[in-house]
Amino acid sequence: MSVAIDNMIEEVKKPVDPEAGGSARKAELQAVKQTAVDCKELIIERQKLEQMIKELSENGKIEEDKDYSGGFAERFSK
Repeated sequence: MSVAIDNMIEEVKKPVDPEAGGSARKAELQAVKQTAVDCKELIIERQKLEQMIKELSENGKIEEDKDYSGGFAERFSK
């Protein structure tokens, strides 16, 4: 996962072709933007995995995510 993130960061660092114009430039900018969004998602997932590993090594178990949404009564009361 780290290698993929590093590769994506290197792709985003590359300058946009100044010779490109119109739709080609727009497509290139869109590709850079999508790469940045994908990289962000991978970083978030890596952080979640690192947190799970940390909890597992400290507690011997992985804690469940807390659900703060309403319970059964709250969802169906009107």
